[in-house]
Amino acid sequence: MSITKESVVERLKTVNGPDFTGNIVDLGMVSEIFIADSKVFFSITVPAARAQELEPLRAAAERAVKAIPGVASAVVALTAEKKGGGMEAPVPARPAPPRPATPQPAPQRPAPHAPASQSHGKRGVPGIDVIIAVASGKGGVGKSTTAVNLALGLAANGLKVGVLDADIYGPSMPRLLNIHGRPQTVDGKVLKPMQNYGLKVMSMGFLVDEETPMIWRGPMVMSALTQMLREVEWGPLDVLVVDMPPGTGDAQLTMAQQVPLAGAVIVSTPQDLALIDARKGLNMFKKVDVPLLGIVENMSYFLAPDTGKRYDIFGHGGARREAERLGVTFLGEVPLETGIRESSDAGAPVVASKPEGAEAKIYRDIAAKVWERVQQERGAAEAAVPSIVFE
Repeated sequence: MSITKESVVERLKTVNGPDFTGNIVDLGMVSEIFIADSKVFFSITVPAARAQELEPLRAAAERAVKAIPGVASAVVALTAEKKGGGMEAPVPARPAPPRPATPQPAPQRPAPHAPASQSHGKRGVPGIDVIIAVASGKGGVGKSTTAVNLALGLAANGLKVGVLDADIYGPSMPRLLNIHGRPQTVDGKVLKPMQNYGLKVMSMGFLVDEETPMIWRGPMVMSALTQMLREVEWGPLDVLVVDMPPGTGDAQLTMAQQVPLAGAVIVSTPQDLALIDARKGLNMFKKVDVPLLGIVENMSYFLAPDTGKRYDIFGHGGARREAERLGVTFLGEVPLETGIRESSDAGAPVVASKPEGAEAKIYRDIAAKVWERVQQERGAAEAAVPSIVFE
């Protein structure tokens, strides 16, 4: 049965607005509705100050849409972002409760080593031991190619590995890993990850057509990412590699704050402009206390196939010098190699298609350094936990 926006709207009219003042559709609180493969996506605009209080309203809207025949699932987000155009209606606020007669103790501040982003909102994903983010300050530096070959390198080194394609607007994993079709469900709710080359993979590219534009607000992006992370039968995995969106926007920051990342790998090219953006990515992860596992210099140099002569097209060594300056591990140099590009375009990454080649060895060495850094960070975290001695 095909699902229409009209049927979703009619069902949402049965959901009362805040304080029973009307329904959420007539109040102008519902965003544009997006439907893809029996999944329904939309957001509800609420006052920012009441977002937590109005979570039951979001849940009620989700239940109402899921009850429509033919709907497989619904992703509903609360947003305080205005829709513009005069469509939003004011949502009446509840009267403030009277102040208590006795003074209340001031809330305790978190300890300096445990900022709010760490102490609230993060929870592990069942079946996944370690989650690593692969990020870049800008697009076009080969982040996704690096992420998939890093994942394959970790698998080649004996680990059970999955890949989450977190780039909602430009998912690359279906093409890079030559995976086609739609994921199946375990029980109608939890998705089975797609698989190839020994990797478990989930991407928005499996749920919508390749040429379908994703015109979503930030909260809807985060809801989709949360679903792909927590409503997928990942386990058991030693490590999940997350191919982060490029840049340092709201989606990247929220992902870093809410997902228990064991560390982040930054991908950059050697030239100064790319390094400026890479610094932004490094600083973002520092601010949310995500360990920096290291920097990869991609497109580091070019070896002419006919003469073997080396050309530093984008300069050379910039990422290594930046890593030394910041006290971050330099993970390695990946050359600008035609074979890497051709194998990626063909859906046969070099670590899988040419495991004995020089490029595959570079990625395996980077993977070994990344895993070593993960173990170091784990050891440091365990050593920082104070022990309690009873006398």
